[in-house]
Amino acid sequence: MAKYSSFVTAATTHLPLAVVLTVLLLVAVPKAHGARAFLVFGDSLVDNGNNNYLITDARADSPPYGIDYPTHRPTGRFSNGFNIPDLISQKLGAEPTLPYLSPELTGDKLLVGANFASAGIGILNDTGIQFASIIRIGQQLENFQEYQSRVSALIGPDQTQRLVNQALVLITLGGNDYVNNYFLAPVTARRLQYTIPQFTKYVISEYRKILMNLYNLGARRVLVTGSGPLGCVPSQLALAAANGECVNEPQQAAALFNPQLVQMIQSLNQELGSDYFVAVNAMLMQNDFISNPRAFGFITSKVACCGQGPYNGVGVCNPTSNLCDDREIYVFWDPFHPTERANKLIVETIYSGSEKYMHPMNLSTIMALDSMI
Repeated sequence: MAKYSSFVTAATTHLPLAVVLTVLLLVAVPKAHGARAFLVFGDSLVDNGNNNYLITDARADSPPYGIDYPTHRPTGRFSNGFNIPDLISQKLGAEPTLPYLSPELTGDKLLVGANFASAGIGILNDTGIQFASIIRIGQQLENFQEYQSRVSALIGPDQTQRLVNQALVLITLGGNDYVNNYFLAPVTARRLQYTIPQFTKYVISEYRKILMNLYNLGARRVLVTGSGPLGCVPSQLALAAANGECVNEPQQAAALFNPQLVQMIQSLNQELGSDYFVAVNAMLMQNDFISNPRAFGFITSKVACCGQGPYNGVGVCNPTSNLCDDREIYVFWDPFHPTERANKLIVETIYSGSEKYMHPMNLSTIMALDSMI
């Protein structure tokens, strides 16, 4: 990130460099007028209520979910409060995006953007089959096309294309392909078909196709998150941990998936001729406070705030679960998902983190560069 921040500083004082930056980095990303739209795709880490409208067990519409949300009521977010898209919207100076299935998403609300995410899905279509009715990524992209038609009816096709090209896009996929597919049982179809390295290579190749589809649908500023440290979540610790240590095979998978995702994005950007996609290394971000929680003001990164059984990692968070009194000192809200406070740390790193975490640039750099043209 340092080289990009120095670019921004130099560009404010030297016109030729500003021109070079415009040509090399900002091609096809015109300046937004007012707050840019925000479009979200992915799984439960970013779903803000679409699954409330579906017949599925993958939902967060009962207490104590939402206990620290402004309304203190469950919203469909898999969090005690705000999730990652909410906090990014705050960075953009915009209101939160509504779930695409929400009946409130009409009129000018469409211009804010939309959240297409659905808990339980993965990169692969056979991920999350146990959750029945969920919005798989192919359907999310079809919904995105429908969204563009709805916006076009409001503001016309040219302005719709501008809105989509200028939008910030977040896509979060991959974790479920391991925990709710490959590692779902001691023997699974994917385990029999692939070794962990082979499966990772396959999943990355499929993710690349999804990103190209997003590009073909007009997305030009896309934050692409990798998986978290899959073997360290309370659900895995409860299932297979020895003395509270992160579980080896899921950790091996995450350690393979995240670097390969960065490499794939570098290759894709090179092929397309500009930095349209930004890799968000979620594993490294979360490793910081999982390995040393007290340095970040947490007391534990092993026990979930809401749950039951060892590490509160068995089953799901529900009204009868154990519930911690102070969500601020727990890394994990439930057996799978971070607390609002952990999400805030992740989003701060998305916004201002170095190239170690954000490649090739962080969100503040994106916003600064896009404001220059």
